Amino acid sequence: MVQLCSIEQAVDDVLARLPVHIHMGLPLGLGKPNHFVNALYRRIAQLPERRLTIYTALCLGRPPLGDGLQKRFLEPFIERVFGDYSELEFLADLRRDSLPGNIHIQQFFMQPGSLLNSATAQQDYVSSNYSHAARDINAAGLNLVAQLVASHAEHLDRLSLSCNPDITLDLLPMIARRRAAGETILMVGQVHNDLPYMPGDAELGIDTFDLLIDEKDNTTLFSTPNMPVGCQDHFIGLHASTLVRDGGTLQIGIGSMGDALTAALLARQADNDGYRALLADVNLSHWTQLIEREGGIGPFAKGLYGCSEMFVNGLLVLADAGIVRRKVYPDVTTQQQANAGTLDETAQSDGISVHGGFFLGPRSFYERLRELPQNNRLAFNMTRISYINELYGQEELKRLQRLDARFINTAFTVTLLGAAVADQLEDGRVLSGVGGQYNFVVQGHALQGARSVLLLRSWRESGGDVSSNIVWEYGHCTIPRHLRDVVVTEYGIADLRGKTDAAVIEALLNISDSRFQQGLIEQAQKVGKLPKDFRLDPRFTDNSPQRLQAIQARHPQLFPEYPLGCDFTEVERDLLRALNWLKSKFKLSEVLELGKAALDAPEAAAFPEHLERMQLANPEGLKEDLYQRLLLAGLKATAQTQLNR
Repeated sequence: MVQLCSIEQAVDDVLARLPVHIHMGLPLGLGKPNHFVNALYRRIAQLPERRLTIYTALCLGRPPLGDGLQKRFLEPFIERVFGDYSELEFLADLRRDSLPGNIHIQQFFMQPGSLLNSATAQQDYVSSNYSHAARDINAAGLNLVAQLVASHAEHLDRLSLSCNPDITLDLLPMIARRRAAGETILMVGQVHNDLPYMPGDAELGIDTFDLLIDEKDNTTLFSTPNMPVGCQDHFIGLHASTLVRDGGTLQIGIGSMGDALTAALLARQADNDGYRALLADVNLSHWTQLIEREGGIGPFAKGLYGCSEMFVNGLLVLADAGIVRRKVYPDVTTQQQANAGTLDETAQSDGISVHGGFFLGPRSFYERLRELPQNNRLAFNMTRISYINELYGQEELKRLQRLDARFINTAFTVTLLGAAVADQLEDGRVLSGVGGQYNFVVQGHALQGARSVLLLRSWRESGGDVSSNIVWEYGHCTIPRHLRDVVVTEYGIADLRGKTDAAVIEALLNISDSRFQQGLIEQAQKVGKLPKDFRLDPRFTDNSPQRLQAIQARHPQLFPEYPLGCDFTEVERDLLRALNWLKSKFKLSEVLELGKAALDAPEAAAFPEHLERMQLANPEGLKEDLYQRLLLAGLKATAQTQLNR
């Protein structure tokens, strides 16, 4: 029988009923009951005789403000978007390496890049596949699970795990077995008023929880604002969109490359003539046979089924556009009938178009889910991560559902021999984690008709230095080269499956930036992996940002800056462009250009709202005057660019 209690009463009960060492499991991302966690954290920090280990992932914190112009831009925006979001108190201590000695935080996935310099977080990181997290947490001695849940006025006897059934559903059978053996394991829940009530597998009887905090959480849910999608990412998404087969299965991740893919799929459906004209301008003749065999460029007559560990905003947008609409069913016979086209219309309407393990996204995503009628939400089945990320367990059914699957993820480095890096730097520091990427790559090889597609920006810029993301070697890999499959950059597609090393190298050279091709060729030749007389096909020797920008200028309607909506005001969008422009100019080669631009900046009267937003309408002192001149220079430069689009 569930016990209703306050947060402090829940902490008291946990301390009274559990042993000295509390092993608490928390969902990754959005589903953490931060108020309860903070109360327990504070209490145990004052009890040196007790111990607390927290097992979790993706602890969400506000982005750092930085200083200067960045701070002036971010501070009001963060206040508006994140409002009274209650951050996990241990996160600040984790960043400072100042956790109490009796408390440890073990994560298997970190908010990307946020804890690179935390020795504590790096030492307590657990490298584990997402699908193995429940097994590993249970084996570590889990005795407390705490989670945000959603309630529904018409279902008072039930609660929904909403954004995070992923690991909890996998843990429940393990917890039941241990309880049957006499162990005490507590389940604590707290309702958040703004969490969408997701029906289906995410629904549990209220008595699943031992303690239900009767103070509903009304604070702001953490959200991930849609960021602008640039030229480089748009071309990556465009190329990837040609590999998606009508009637197939789609998995995509979060971020601007995933948003770019969504934008390209939307264009393929709604503006197919424009989409084809853009593809013709890009010239995909080298990959025509691959696209005809594996993907397509026509509208979606059958639609797609989404099977993604993360139910991202892009999948919901694609569902609203009628692209993600292919239904799957919970038993083999019905699924066979669906695949054969013999399922009656009534049964078809009861199917599922998206299986997701967790969700996290912009505010508009949560609002859209909340406003959907409950029956419509049944098409989006939030479920256990083992169902989505693995083939074993109901394998026959999964194979029937996951037709022509395209598992599309991102990497930040790929070696010329096909190994991919997505989670860890060469020196061993973890950026994020493996998550489910390895699981999906393996499924890409194991499922008939499936492909694993890794999206990669071919080059990056840092501190004024431009370098290639396709390299000869790297000291770490997330995906080993024997699992290489498809890599997509802004310059095209590399089909690596079953190819010789020399063919793999050539395919990746074809989609690398031309500024780095000769150096890469020489490295491969030096060790005998390419013939001494190797010459790159001339059609790939003009892989340059300038060429892509020229193509973009000819098809501006297919390159929306915010394809999935935007949390920024119009003035803030202008400011963000200007700040990004300034950031690109802070390098030795362009200091003179920047100085000249500042001297030639327009009068303040040209951008009064922008200066007011940045508190620079009336600069005080030399520093603020310089800030104003630089900002005006950036606004002038980017306003002209927008006019030219």
